[in-house]
Amino acid sequence: MKYSKYVSIFFLMLSLQSCSDFLEQEPGTQTSIDELLQNKTGVLQALTGLYTEVEANVRPDRYAAYADLQGGNIKFAPAATGGLRGQISPAINLQQVYSFEDVALTSNFKSFYDSSYDIINQANLILEFTPALTDATEAEKNQIKAEALAIRAYAHFLLSLVYSQDYKYTPDASHLGIIYSTESIKSGIQYPARKTAAETYTLIINDLQTAIDSYSDASLLSGPAYSFFNKKNTKALLARVYLQKGDWANAYEMANDVITNSGVVLTSKETFIAEWEKPDLPVSEILLEFSIPKDTEGNVSSSMTQTYGYTSDTNFEKYTASNDLVDLYESTDLRKQLFLTKSLFTIVSGVQTNLNYNFTKKYQNNAGYVASRLSEMYLIRAEAALETNRADLAMADINIIRARANASLLTNTNNLKENIFLERRKELCFEGFLFFDIARMHKDVSRNDGCIATVCSLTYPSLKYVLPIPTFNTNLNPNLQQNDSY
Repeated sequence: MKYSKYVSIFFLMLSLQSCSDFLEQEPGTQTSIDELLQNKTGVLQALTGLYTEVEANVRPDRYAAYADLQGGNIKFAPAATGGLRGQISPAINLQQVYSFEDVALTSNFKSFYDSSYDIINQANLILEFTPALTDATEAEKNQIKAEALAIRAYAHFLLSLVYSQDYKYTPDASHLGIIYSTESIKSGIQYPARKTAAETYTLIINDLQTAIDSYSDASLLSGPAYSFFNKKNTKALLARVYLQKGDWANAYEMANDVITNSGVVLTSKETFIAEWEKPDLPVSEILLEFSIPKDTEGNVSSSMTQTYGYTSDTNFEKYTASNDLVDLYESTDLRKQLFLTKSLFTIVSGVQTNLNYNFTKKYQNNAGYVASRLSEMYLIRAEAALETNRADLAMADINIIRARANASLLTNTNNLKENIFLERRKELCFEGFLFFDIARMHKDVSRNDGCIATVCSLTYPSLKYVLPIPTFNTNLNPNLQQNDSY
């Protein structure tokens, strides 16, 4: 008990130090939390740093490639150079996860789990200090509160996708959700238990609804508007949460609100390819893309290109599109042009050959992480319409997306649920949806082309649809229950 107490105190100190990382003002100096967050300038500095932490958590391959890799949209490219040139192996960051063999003690996702709760802790600190600001107006304080709440809800939602079975895994969503943290660790050491999935989603939705009601006219931070949470992209996130929950009426209403009132319009058919090929900037229909980090001279230090990029035949990344995905597109589909096909030196069963690999054009040229864009709202509205017995409206929305892509239009509502699933797979590939869609729709995982995992398929339901909570965390918190099978 005494040892556990000392470990807990040590962890608290580490956590507070981690919290203070985003408070660093200049090399070699740091400001205490209490000192920095006592005025508006300090709180905004902290909020800016919090967005940096969020971007750094979702952009690397560990999370960004997870859903597409597990679902079957991705296969690995061969090593580009060196003694292993031509050989194919899983990416080191996802090696255990890829075969559905992640281990709690050495989990591939420990940094994601820890960083997510660190982000939540930082958001809670901002929420705790902001009401007492004397140099900010009520509108300004409400805006800060709204963005911090949206970030807190977003981090919890991502954690629930990775560590909790889909909402309808049990009829009443009484299965384990996640720990939902609404107080900073600065308030003292706590040992909370996991909420149920139903309770988790209630808390996420409450945070998002409160944020939506609190937004002022604009963010107080400097940078492009699409880089920060605002009323329209928070509504988009809420639509996604309702979809994941299976709350069809609210999913339809929220997606329709974004489509109708956000002021954002779908990228046109004529500019669709060019928009994705733009260097540095997101597509015109973006709702949320966190700004990528840059050095003091304005050079990009890291981006999604480090996961999906192709520069030359001797300089490319490991993640490419599987033929399981590419073969879904019709020959006329513009989205098929979003693949850069390259013939690369590959060793197959000891034989040297050249094989074609398809790199996505979505993430070349210093691309950022696409957190939300308008086409997803049409796909949410379509699925929600179908589930509320409005198949004609669902087909109309699917055809809007298909017409923009120059794909053949649906002419009847037969097999519309499967068509919606496939349309989401084609339209939203490499944007972090496929595996979660498979789980949400209670489908099986089937990975064929290029699968080199020890396990290439899963039959729903399976305990392996979620990852293990890292052992360090379950050891630290005796009330933190591990996922079954781990």
